[in-house]
Amino acid sequence: MGFALLWLWTIQMSMGQGRLLTERSVASRCLGTNRTVRIYLPPSYGREPRRRYPVLYLHDGQNAFSSAGPHCCFGWGSWELDRIVDGLCAANQMREIIMVAIDNSSTRYQEYRGPAQSSAEQERAAQKRKSPAAGDPTAFENYANFLRQELKPQIDREFRTLPGAAHTGVLGSSLGGICSLALAWEHSRTFGLAASLSGSFQIEKRQFLDAVLGRYKGRRKPLKIYLDSGTIDFTGDDDGRRMTAAVAAELRRIGWRDEINLKHFVDLKPMTEAELDQARLRRDKWEEARRSQHNEFYWRQRVWRALVFLFPPERLKSRGI
Repeated sequence: MGFALLWLWTIQMSMGQGRLLTERSVASRCLGTNRTVRIYLPPSYGREPRRRYPVLYLHDGQNAFSSAGPHCCFGWGSWELDRIVDGLCAANQMREIIMVAIDNSSTRYQEYRGPAQSSAEQERAAQKRKSPAAGDPTAFENYANFLRQELKPQIDREFRTLPGAAHTGVLGSSLGGICSLALAWEHSRTFGLAASLSGSFQIEKRQFLDAVLGRYKGRRKPLKIYLDSGTIDFTGDDDGRRMTAAVAAELRRIGWRDEINLKHFVDLKPMTEAELDQARLRRDKWEEARRSQHNEFYWRQRVWRALVFLFPPERLKSRGI
């Protein structure tokens, strides 16, 4: 895995780089506040003025790009998605895309948890969270409305995008994985592509699995979906492996087909010390990396699979949804 990233970065340095724009603060009526957004433009954007591009929206945006530095995220480093995408595009493994990374906030849990039911009274008290009043939109719905009604229209106006759902994706990890799949499920006319890395489906006690997927009796939605997990996390659990596999199974029941519009990958074991060294992880993080695959370092190693599946090069793009 580490060798693959080094190879991609070598190609990227020789073939051209995309551009990270200065971060901007976007005002939102839906959220009742401003939200920091970071934008990546692909290498050809400035030299091909008639070309339009798919767009990938990213949760936890402050961790997405190399500009965050090698020591962010408690020493795991950023996802370095700008460098990974540059390398994959240079190697003709994926299409060039625009990426829009949205920073999280202090209400991350509520915004990312998806269309969950209200918590039990004692759970709300223990978590010190206030349930919305009857009829009020949830924090997830407010976040979804911000993306759909405010941010995406702004991006489509300002940049040369392919605005259709088939060219618009959402990607995240952990709670951001739940959020990505839930956004696409609830708003498939806006987001036709979704990726969940180490999705924390267990956090909502099977809510998305049982109440959303399990009760669904309709036709397959026009979505292309990537799911993955490791096998161990910092709690001693399985990095959501069982629940992610159950989500994949429900999607297959509804009509999704592996390697066509569904890809499910399991990273079966933590990296060895030799692999961690090759991947250039800080040595003081090695022991923890041997005990948990639920962090930005492992997501950085795995995310290329989601990118090439959701945004295949032109010669393969006819396959899928």
